[in-house]
Amino acid sequence: MTTQAILAIGLFLITYAFIISEKIHRTIVAMIGGILMIITGLVPQEIAIEHIDFNTIGLLIGMMILVSITSQTGIFKYLAIKAAKAVKGRPISLLIALSTITALASALLDNVTTVLLMVPITFSITRQLQVNPIPYLISEVIASNIGGTATLIGDPPNIMIGSAVPELTFMAFLSNLAPIALIIFVVTVLLLVLIYRKGLISSPELQAKLLEMNESEEITDRRLLKKSLTVLALTILGFVLHGWLHLESATVALSGAFLLLLLTGEHYLEEALTKVEWTTIFFFMGLFVLVSGLVETGVIAQIAQAAINLTGGDVLKTSTIILWLSAIASAFVDNIPFVATMIPMIQEMGDLGIQNLEPLWWSLALGACLGGNGTVIGASANVIVVGMAAKEKHPISFFRFFAVAFPLMILSIIISHLYIYLRYFVLA
Repeated sequence: MTTQAILAIGLFLITYAFIISEKIHRTIVAMIGGILMIITGLVPQEIAIEHIDFNTIGLLIGMMILVSITSQTGIFKYLAIKAAKAVKGRPISLLIALSTITALASALLDNVTTVLLMVPITFSITRQLQVNPIPYLISEVIASNIGGTATLIGDPPNIMIGSAVPELTFMAFLSNLAPIALIIFVVTVLLLVLIYRKGLISSPELQAKLLEMNESEEITDRRLLKKSLTVLALTILGFVLHGWLHLESATVALSGAFLLLLLTGEHYLEEALTKVEWTTIFFFMGLFVLVSGLVETGVIAQIAQAAINLTGGDVLKTSTIILWLSAIASAFVDNIPFVATMIPMIQEMGDLGIQNLEPLWWSLALGACLGGNGTVIGASANVIVVGMAAKEKHPISFFRFFAVAFPLMILSIIISHLYIYLRYFVLA
């Protein structure tokens, strides 16, 4: 191993350690780590910029703009109240309904935005029913990560994988991951109902009061709602067809975002751009440059070769290792930097002779997305919900979440393991 390779590994590990410690904001750490890769001469600036995946960046920005404008219509509050009334305010049925809305919204938007929209209305409904909101919040977190697993745009790891492998289109993600995500969601929600059923009790009087809420009052701008839903539908259609249209997913998302801005007027422009999570965007950019140091110094190639030597190039063994390693790692560290490191490694495995990489990509997606359910720090959505709960004086401790979520996460990975084995190795 060369001196440059050792230096690249050292920089990467130090940066990763700071990201995990959360002593300094992860965006600052990732950007400094990436900049140091360039300053030390490990990666020339021109090469480092080439390693930044602007398709991932564009897709994220486009969807953030679309969602920020759509959320101003009140449609998400409308759906939550409508669901609560549909189940007549019954607490157990409400848990199923809110979890289902969260999972569906996370598949079509993204899980971070979805929980930001769902948590306030969850608190409002649970206050009306005088039930503990924590079972609902934990269920929504878990549902958001499962729902985000189902599509290309639902969770950042999927966005990164889809961008790195153009043949994995929106429809490819939907046909390969949505069926298993649906199975895992149903099993998980049933178990959550079993776990929390004794505490989910409310009086008929309070349920009747909830039914008096008028969901139509939550729609604040009907003209904007029509425009937003039309453009959102066109954008999702664009994702479905982008493989046939030979368009990158970022082009589709940005086209949708700026079409909506064109239709709504420039007074929405500045506010929409301020709602873009620029800290997340720069975090991605720093990570791409950081990982480029490992690629350019040959570290990734050596790790990939070692993995192939360990499994003898067997695709089943390799996909199993990737699935379980991704799940356990993503439960305790942010899944985004982990996936950023794994993508070039899997690509390198293809260069070294593994012919069928598809099961490896789906293993990485399932492991990284579902593994985020393991702990409160496993995914960004988890951290956000726990923070919002603490502000409302309903703190969710690490161990309270872990006791429920980690066993469910392990079960979801066991189901995923069986799915990958049967679909890609037995029935293929």
